[in-house]
Amino acid sequence: MSNVIDEPGEDVVANAKKERAEKRGPFGRFALFIRQVLNELSKVVTPTRRELITYTIVVLVFVIIMMAIVSGLDIVFLWLVRFIFGDGTAAVGL
Repeated sequence: MSNVIDEPGEDVVANAKKERAEKRGPFGRFALFIRQVLNELSKVVTPTRRELITYTIVVLVFVIIMMAIVSGLDIVFLWLVRFIFGDGTAAVGL
């Protein structure tokens, strides 16, 4: 495993310093923001259909497992509370 440190490149630092030195109005700042957003979006890699289906199945299986665990704990705690405090039917039937 390589120890890769995500450091900004020299050109990114130079551009940031240059842009920081310039005074921009609100429209200039907005335009800069949009350019930066589009630049970052160009780096996004969209998954293939097969990858998307695989990721979706993994998420659904994880959610189903977590639902089963939470439901199981809920049933156990319900049983425990009823065991300790009773189910309330004895106090009602005077």
